[in-house]
Amino acid sequence: MPSIDLKEFQEKISIQLRPLQRSLQFWARAADIYTGYKVFQLRVSFEKDVEKAEAMWERQHEDAADKIYSMCYDMGGFFLKVAQVIGKPDLAPAAWVRRLVTLCDQAPGTPSNVVRLILENELGKTVDDMFERFDWDPIGSASIAQVHRARLKGDKKDVVVKVQHPGVQDLMMTDLRNLQAFALYVQKTDIKFDLYSVCKEMEKQIVYEFDFTREAEAMDRIRSFLSENNKKTVVKVPRVIKDVVSRRVLAMEYIDGIPILNLKDEIIKRGINPDGKVAAAAKQNILKSLTLAYGQMILKSGFFHADPHPGNILICKHSEVALLDYGQVKELPNPLRLGYANLVLAIADNDQIRASEGLRELGIDTLSLCEDERTELFKLAQVMFDTKLPPGVTVLQPFAEDSSIKKIAVQAFPEELFSVLRTVHLLRGLSVGLGVNYSCAEEWRPLAEEALYFSGRLKDEDFKSRNRRRRRFSRRSSGWSK
Repeated sequence: MPSIDLKEFQEKISIQLRPLQRSLQFWARAADIYTGYKVFQLRVSFEKDVEKAEAMWERQHEDAADKIYSMCYDMGGFFLKVAQVIGKPDLAPAAWVRRLVTLCDQAPGTPSNVVRLILENELGKTVDDMFERFDWDPIGSASIAQVHRARLKGDKKDVVVKVQHPGVQDLMMTDLRNLQAFALYVQKTDIKFDLYSVCKEMEKQIVYEFDFTREAEAMDRIRSFLSENNKKTVVKVPRVIKDVVSRRVLAMEYIDGIPILNLKDEIIKRGINPDGKVAAAAKQNILKSLTLAYGQMILKSGFFHADPHPGNILICKHSEVALLDYGQVKELPNPLRLGYANLVLAIADNDQIRASEGLRELGIDTLSLCEDERTELFKLAQVMFDTKLPPGVTVLQPFAEDSSIKKIAVQAFPEELFSVLRTVHLLRGLSVGLGVNYSCAEEWRPLAEEALYFSGRLKDEDFKSRNRRRRRFSRRSSGWSK
């Protein structure tokens, strides 16, 4: 009778039970956070003093923020992405943002001996044969991969090598399915929005992220597109190192810059007033560059980088912007691209009728729960697809009792449109973080007009009339404010 290796047997059992253990861990923590808020809502309803109620809410948010942070940090993987989505200053309570913003690049790293093994198995050469220098301490480690600075043999410039963590895909799929089930429950009980479709699109996008050859192709395609459509660089896109690409390894040029989250510290370090005119101009230039690049990608090409969270944005010399990580990209079908261009025009023009028609054209199925349906539909379009905040508002709370999502139920939301929604919300989060309030719909108006004109949906005279009107308006106002 063959002997049984007890250690190997225990390891196999542990691997098989890991998804179940992870699911139990998620549901225990999610239930704790959710029921905490439900019990608190009942308790705070008895408090008549507004200031005391606000103080109670702040304490509740701080308590929940600690629990969400612990869950995302301890479980890692997909939940680091969840933290990126919900930890935005325009959307989440300030206590959440303060806690979750520190989670960028904090995924556990893969040991150097395992990294070496992956590199050599994927590329078919030893590390010493390929690289003159390889820094084994990673620059950063995220949910799917970590990045190392290195220099190829015979080269004079540094490169960045992205190496996929082993064994993370199965666990991330388990996390996603748990989140889908949670989303189904929450949208039936609390939030009248099709969160399940959003989760399904996230699942589709994350599967793509595990193929670095696809990411390399996307990086090349976007780099070429932005170069061909602009006389000067709008945003920097890393150049792919063609000979160092596989499904789990990707090398690209090293771009020197500071993370956008560290911009304020860098401004202060240089002796510049972070609230002064010089800093304000630099912040506006950064947002203008990002907004133009995204407008061109979404409305002109339909193929775009779909993950502009702060960890993927570097600020280089002269306020130039570098956009990193092309694992999440999206290609919009032409009808959806043009439908979105039509909605952008409706929002920019404050045209409520056109916005209602635009939402329907995009396949966003809504059910009115209020009397003033058209006005609330327009507000909903603004909340979902524009970056501008109403006067005096610094935190957008789409799930508050008086929000449009409470008055207009979103029964169906096209999965393919989620990447656009997420991109706009991340741009809004950046604008709030930088203290610059602006409308991406207004900035994208010329691109939307051009897209509709070349498709035949905007007549020649309308196109010319809009251009004349826009030139007159642009001489009077910039559309950007602090």
